[in-house]
Amino acid sequence: MRKISIQQLLDSDKRPKLEHQNEYLLHLYNNNYSDETVYNYNRDITFFAEYLVESKTSFEKVNKLVVTFFKGWLKERKHIAIKDLKLKGLKDKEHEESDGNTVRLGKTGSKTNDTDKKVREPLVITQNKGFVKNNNPEVLDALSVNRILVSLRNYLRFLVEYDYPAPLAPDAVQLVRVAKKKLQVPTLDEVVALVEAPTTYETDPVIGLRNRAALELLLATGMRISEVVSINRDQVNSDGKLFITGKGKKQRFVYLTHRATAHIQEYLQKRVDPYPALFLPKSGSRLKSSDPRISTNYLQMKIALYRRLLEIIVPMSAHTIRHAYATYLAENGANPAAIQVLLGHESLQTTTRYVHTSDKFAEETHNEFHPVKEQ
Repeated sequence: MRKISIQQLLDSDKRPKLEHQNEYLLHLYNNNYSDETVYNYNRDITFFAEYLVESKTSFEKVNKLVVTFFKGWLKERKHIAIKDLKLKGLKDKEHEESDGNTVRLGKTGSKTNDTDKKVREPLVITQNKGFVKNNNPEVLDALSVNRILVSLRNYLRFLVEYDYPAPLAPDAVQLVRVAKKKLQVPTLDEVVALVEAPTTYETDPVIGLRNRAALELLLATGMRISEVVSINRDQVNSDGKLFITGKGKKQRFVYLTHRATAHIQEYLQKRVDPYPALFLPKSGSRLKSSDPRISTNYLQMKIALYRRLLEIIVPMSAHTIRHAYATYLAENGANPAAIQVLLGHESLQTTTRYVHTSDKFAEETHNEFHPVKEQ
């Protein structure tokens, strides 16, 4: 995937920018936000800048009603025309600033100097699409709309914190209502069958061992799929304790089961290469890089394939396994605070969203504790 430097984000004058947007990005970067977070926040608030240009609304005139219209603009996917800020704008025609429109184009605030460039150049930001898929391609998912609104809130908080004029209080940006859906949790038997599927369905024994080990690691630790593919061989030892750096550069310990350790060791015994990655591609262009490793897309594709082959009705992904991991721990009496630490969540509230009582557990609870069971 193509990478974008912080300097390209700051210097591009082909997209509209909000007041002090460059300073906001530097604020995030210098406060150790991850590269992806900086990119995503920049992309999201640029959607708002694009809306202000399109609606001929000056930044100083932003109010709750403007935000409401912005929500509708997002919901109708009008922002898709921006092409997700793939820097295609570097070749596009410049937007012209409307009369009375205070939305800045390109650099805003103080000019960057050579010293700033030397500090900022190490940051690279990987592009991604960032849009949540849903069953209606004409309407943007409510969760995606809320993600963009949260980015706008954070930007307004930055303005307040740095004593810049803010046209609207951050808390005045209200999130849209998200319809509650019935969340399906696969049974433990279904998850175990999926994890064991590579042994049955992969014709290449090494690929079977590798994919089985990767899925065993997912189930044993509840790690994010990005964390799994980032693990190196030297992080795995006989005591089954891994020290990893996860989302937002937060570090934590995760713990392997004996079963997962055995499958990882079985796979590593087949490896004769010098590469550091725990999970190595068997062939393809990725082997030409200096640090080859399997991709998250590959692993997700394999999980979807195994689910179809096993005829499991419940939709499953690597994130489903992470949710199931938390659910099974909770159903067996695990302390919520401990689950929070294991998942690497900053807030216990986030952890509670991951724990969904399985239908089987609910049924067993009903059968055991209902007060009127006999005829």
